[in-house]
Amino acid sequence: MTALQPARRGPAGDGPPGAADRTVRRVPFPVVDEITRHCLTDDEPETVHIEVHLPGRPDPDRLRAAFREALCRHPRILMRQAPHRWWRRRYAWELTGVPDVDPVVFPPPGPDALARARERALADCPPLDASPPVRLEVVERGPDGDEGEVGAANGGTVLLVTINHTALDGPACLRVLATAAQLYGGADNSPAPPPVRAPGAATGGTLPDTPPLGGHRLARPVRIAAERGPRRADGQDSPRSRGNGMLITELPVPARPPRVGGVAAFTVNDQLLVATCLMVARWNHVHGRPSTPVVVTMPVDDRPRGTDMPIGNGTRLVSVGFGPEEERDAALLTADPPDPAAVARLLRRTAARTRSLKAAPGSQLGLGAALLTAPVLPAGARGVLTRALRTVAAPLASTTLLSNIGRIPYPLDFGDAGRPTAVWFSAPARMPRGLTVTTVSVGGRVQLALRWSHALLDDEAGARLGALFARSLAATSWTPEAGDDGTERTGSTGSTGRSDPSNRTGRSGRSDPSNRPDCPDRPDRPDRPDRPEGTTP
Repeated sequence: MTALQPARRGPAGDGPPGAADRTVRRVPFPVVDEITRHCLTDDEPETVHIEVHLPGRPDPDRLRAAFREALCRHPRILMRQAPHRWWRRRYAWELTGVPDVDPVVFPPPGPDALARARERALADCPPLDASPPVRLEVVERGPDGDEGEVGAANGGTVLLVTINHTALDGPACLRVLATAAQLYGGADNSPAPPPVRAPGAATGGTLPDTPPLGGHRLARPVRIAAERGPRRADGQDSPRSRGNGMLITELPVPARPPRVGGVAAFTVNDQLLVATCLMVARWNHVHGRPSTPVVVTMPVDDRPRGTDMPIGNGTRLVSVGFGPEEERDAALLTADPPDPAAVARLLRRTAARTRSLKAAPGSQLGLGAALLTAPVLPAGARGVLTRALRTVAAPLASTTLLSNIGRIPYPLDFGDAGRPTAVWFSAPARMPRGLTVTTVSVGGRVQLALRWSHALLDDEAGARLGALFARSLAATSWTPEAGDDGTERTGSTGSTGRSDPSNRTGRSGRSDPSNRPDCPDRPDRPDRPDRPEGTTP
């Protein structure tokens, strides 16, 4: 079964009283859904992966009932694609009111159960013909964890959610998961209030010595230098050259300078953007490729986090450009370790760019996408045009995508199963970008998921790129310069610019088995990133 088959009619599940009697109604595809639907391929499934690590084990029947009830309380997730013919003007979702199928799966436990579940999250996309287009796998861990896996404490459970990105994004599904946690555990899972920012930070004011705008310049963005293993003798790609690879790890949150007048010089999101730029520039420098201009796409989510949060694909995309100014410092930024003064300048420029970009209004995918999805031509013809334009515009696509979820706004308290010890998201990494960086903050640590297309990188190259990101993020950490009368500067955390030695990574879910975060998510931690700057695309 593929995600493109016509909608099937299956038995409805249980739901709130009267839910089964609701009339199925149709909703036209929004812009993001239609563009994504036009560009679906079997080689690179459009999946979003979320995994929540719990210290305990939830009761299977109670968890299944709570998740089903949460779906019914957010009826916009209970949708399937309506039967369609190419000559019709619009794709449409059918809102079913109750699930067509049971989305909760309990795979058999085993030493590699989590690794197999992660592989399915990257390769097996929930179909669009059955409501909901979401799958929740409940993976039980053994008393000693799973050998070679990065993740939860001894024993425990991993809730691994796979989302069809044509239908909705990660933050929307996380909102549904928070409702399920409240129904299961009985505790209040309302979102924590966003941090209070000084007026200067909220207005998007820029520093006087920095350029006011980032954005996508006319210069052709650089691509990540490809590094893949040899092809087969017949010249064909092996199965491992298709789909996505993934590395997950946790890193220390880089230090920031104290606020001045209540205004931060830069945010953790700015440090993540700079680390991404440094990673690309240094990787390309080693491979003999141009290191600038780097353009990073950053999703911005302005939705509320309460139960009234709109469910679907609700982010808008902005492009943060690193170009002429960075080219002058190219030799300093691509050194190992990068020059601290050059990194400090880059952080100040990036902070100014992101403030102006986030303050400026804009549509989700821009005017071009709105024109492409206007119901003037039949949807089939618009799909052919969209795919053709995507191919033509591929050289102008951004270098990579950074999706910073930030701190998890919900407690996600599952009662007897506990609160999360780790949470990871990953966004799809289709070509021509071929690489996405997704970060979450839990317990004062950055939970990093690096995901790449196997058409661009093999798994060994992806692991080396992840280690380079860790060193690049460490290089953005602030330290007060000794004897400088309190002058703030940015420098690496150590003389070599290496990452925290406690960092442990896992490729496609495999890593040091001792990597078990032991600090639950606490919204009152002062070293946590601010409210989500961006979300999965």
